[in-house]
Amino acid sequence: MAERGTGPDFIEALARGLHVLKIFSPDRPVMSLSEVAKETDLARPTARRILLTLEELGYVRSGHSGYTLTPRVLELGMAYIGALNLWDMARPHLEELVSHTGESSSMAQLDGSDIVYVARVAVPKLIALRVDIGTRFPALVTSQGRVLLAALSPESARAVLDEPSRSGLSTRDYTPSQIDDLLAETRERGWALADQDLAPGVRSIAVPVRDGHGVVRAAMNVTVHAAETSVETLTDKYLPLLLDAAAATTTDWAEWQRRPIEAAPRNSERKVV
Repeated sequence: MAERGTGPDFIEALARGLHVLKIFSPDRPVMSLSEVAKETDLARPTARRILLTLEELGYVRSGHSGYTLTPRVLELGMAYIGALNLWDMARPHLEELVSHTGESSSMAQLDGSDIVYVARVAVPKLIALRVDIGTRFPALVTSQGRVLLAALSPESARAVLDEPSRSGLSTRDYTPSQIDDLLAETRERGWALADQDLAPGVRSIAVPVRDGHGVVRAAMNVTVHAAETSVETLTDKYLPLLLDAAAATTTDWAEWQRRPIEAAPRNSERKVV
């Protein structure tokens, strides 16, 4: 069911349209009208109008098997990434890091109890999970998620983790004391390790990326196959390189925040042509 707002300006039709877009997934890339209506708890005529509108706007296409998303949906996420200039700032440092390690590296941000990937440089590896920009994983079982959660106060982290994951993945349960200990350890050492917590064979290490005010805004990681790369290699060899890449990205972020912003001209200053 689509999220329901409480404010007087809440537009339910818009919320329903966004909800329809969000129900498509790698496991269900094609859905019939009946399936969309059932998944969103909408009446068939309502679901049909929403799908036809999204099709006319270019966000979905219809075929014999049902409806699918189109690449235009990526514009919605890339508008956010572009607004923060994340990809432009992180890309050269991720690329340099990957050239030294030979392993994939990514940057993610926290969204509720999940992380969402916002930048990535990948190398061909037989890793258990496919990751792209926009991929969502439960935060607590990932190295990046632990770094981002550790940047919050214990109270804020618990509140965030009370939100249900929207990743569609089931993970192990942690007791409150285990969560507190895990995040306290991450805060103390300044980095996090996830050793096959997300999926068998997936091992990663992550560090925070800060903005010009020192606020943790993202996390950067190196991901390896557990059968090929030991924990010691991650911590002794890759971690220093990862810290350098994150620091360089933080420096660029600070410079970007200090950029001069030209004020828009007042109406009286605009030329009439």
